[in-house]
Amino acid sequence: MDQTPTLSRFDDFYKHQTPPWVIGEPQPAIVDLERAGHLRGRVLDVGCGTGEHTILLTRLGYDVLGVDGAPTAVEQARRNAAAQGVDARFDVRDALDLGTSPTYDTVVDSALFHVFDDADRAQYVRSLHGVTRPGALVVVLALSDAGRGFGPQVGRDDLVGAFGAGWSVEDLSPTTYRGVVTDMHAEALGLDVGTRVDEPAWLLRARRI
Repeated sequence: MDQTPTLSRFDDFYKHQTPPWVIGEPQPAIVDLERAGHLRGRVLDVGCGTGEHTILLTRLGYDVLGVDGAPTAVEQARRNAAAQGVDARFDVRDALDLGTSPTYDTVVDSALFHVFDDADRAQYVRSLHGVTRPGALVVVLALSDAGRGFGPQVGRDDLVGAFGAGWSVEDLSPTTYRGVVTDMHAEALGLDVGTRVDEPAWLLRARRI
């Protein structure tokens, strides 16, 4: 894929417009995953954006931290949590350098993996390995290469290949990712700005060895 966008580019996105991945609610695929009992222990919501999943999981009683490399996104997430009366925790962190303290039992990645180029994708997975305990579960929701170009797209082999050494892929299933059409996509998709779409996606569950 093209080179990974810079963190400053993402931050500018949040400053000047509502990104197409901000839908004002958690992704249905993540909600279903939680209801199925796959999340446990200390949870890291990486690339948390405006905080919908961190807020949901905090409300449900999880010990969860939402992190994003865009400071403006984290500011918006904190405001969203406060507006909903939820004492959710957020921090500004680079997903490519999360540290080396194996702290988390579950990682939720909603639409972050697919923004990385090949080199950064490998670094990202190493970063996740450094902050997860043995047996921890990483969940990745990523736009599928079967989609219409709503955003960066990845194939089955991209996901399985990235979670190779040090990981065991438990499941990789087709699902959908919900977004909002912006002026970036309206003409290409033939849809009005503001239309909600459910685009083809992958849901990966990988266990840290």
